[in-house]
Amino acid sequence: MISIDNLAVEFNGTTLFKDVSFVINPTDKIALMGKNGAGKSTMMKIIAGAQKATRGHVRSPKDAVIAYLPQHLLTEDNCTVFEEAAKAFKHVFTMRDEMDALNKELETRTDYESEAYMKIIERVADLGEKYYALEEVNYDAEVEKALKGLGFKQEDFKRQTKEFSGGWRMRIELVKILLQKPDLILLDEPTNHIDIESVIWLEDFLVNKANAVLVISHDKAFIDNITNRTIEVTMGRIYDYKANYSHYLQLREERRAHQLKAYQEQQKFIADNMAFIERFKGTFSKTNQVASRERMLEKLEIIEVDEIDTSALKLRFPPAPRSGDYPVTVKEVSKAYGDKVVFRDASMSISRGEKVCFVGRNGEGKSTMIKAILNEIEVEGTCQLGHNVKVGYFAQNQASLLDNELTIFQTVDEVAKGEIRTQIKNILGRFMFSGEDIDKKVGVLSGGEKTRLAMVKLLLEPVNLLILDEPTNHLDLKSKEVLKEALLDFDGTMILVSHDRDFLQGLSQKVFEFKDQRVIEHFETIDAFLERNRIERIADIQLMK
Repeated sequence: MISIDNLAVEFNGTTLFKDVSFVINPTDKIALMGKNGAGKSTMMKIIAGAQKATRGHVRSPKDAVIAYLPQHLLTEDNCTVFEEAAKAFKHVFTMRDEMDALNKELETRTDYESEAYMKIIERVADLGEKYYALEEVNYDAEVEKALKGLGFKQEDFKRQTKEFSGGWRMRIELVKILLQKPDLILLDEPTNHIDIESVIWLEDFLVNKANAVLVISHDKAFIDNITNRTIEVTMGRIYDYKANYSHYLQLREERRAHQLKAYQEQQKFIADNMAFIERFKGTFSKTNQVASRERMLEKLEIIEVDEIDTSALKLRFPPAPRSGDYPVTVKEVSKAYGDKVVFRDASMSISRGEKVCFVGRNGEGKSTMIKAILNEIEVEGTCQLGHNVKVGYFAQNQASLLDNELTIFQTVDEVAKGEIRTQIKNILGRFMFSGEDIDKKVGVLSGGEKTRLAMVKLLLEPVNLLILDEPTNHLDLKSKEVLKEALLDFDGTMILVSHDRDFLQGLSQKVFEFKDQRVIEHFETIDAFLERNRIERIADIQLMK
């Protein structure tokens, strides 16, 4: 059991939260929720020991292992993927090596009666008790299962970690954490850089194999599936619910309704008493009553109603101009980089108004196919856009392509043309950039703010083919819901790549699966595909014991 006692954090006289106390039990799976800036990541860092609180303590048993995966982390670059992942068992190997060294020392020493000799014997006995108490584990097999579960292939194991992107190196760090089987796993946005199949594998591990888990995530399906408790950080305090995220939302609405009712009743009570005081102030016969009510109001603790995040992204795509019957046609397309074949003989046709999803593990060719459709790369075969197709493209790294030296206003003004330039401030206001915000440099914006700004640029002119590659990365739950509603209302054609299952649900009528150098067409909704895929995936990879 890990206890958080009276935590408080203050920055420059401003209190982020105070008097926060709760207990994490051995089997708790907790979602840490709250609007951006409420203090979720700060609280997680304090529990992890990566940051100090202004006041309060985190108490845990002496041998408890707390593992923390922050949002941004890079592994070392001087070893292979397998060697880096195997560092999870470093403590076991260190214990074994120390025990071997001490035993060799005992073989050579002859001072059997000395205090030093007895200390070595005690140390060997202590280490032996711990080492031999460990269950017998095939460490190589455990590393292999975890790496494969999170998307690595056998041929990746011997590659240097420096050959991989930051997202893949985050997975290596996650593998190390899972292999340690810690008493508490702290995860800050763990699904941002992993594909759907890996998310499903991670869910199964956290639910069935992990001990306590505390997670911050904007992936609604993920937190719903793994958590049995929700802690909300709001207005400097916490509320603790024995419920998953969806149930917590209902309970929170009920709580706020009760608060609002109590607040309104209290305000009426205050108003009635103030009216009495004003009416009878100076009336000799009512002096005691007036004084009594004044003292009562001074001592009255005012009921607070929890804040609601009223900032709301307002998003609607312009009407789509009419295109030809088949905006996208792909015939027998193949693509390879050197000896690595991405896909071969892929064909697809997407009709006007159709919304389709590209799914598959990272590296199987989803983004490559998009680049082929947009004629950004050379391929064998033919990729053709239909008559009068106007493309709106949101790349996976779209937010990072923005110029950090420009202001928000300049970023939009640079691409706006015609009369729409007179509406830039209104458009930015709909995307939660208002007042002095529009003069901020892009470089100081958060990931979510950059994603919203990149989306503004996408909406400046009407399109009839939307191609979105991981558009929800860094967006909070509310912004994702608004984007999803806008995409449901969009009357053009859409290709969507996303690892967020809750976001995908209801957004497509057809699925193109990228797998084993092939592109497979499924005439089913993403919901049906994912349900079937979950069954096949768990059967495919034996989960860690």
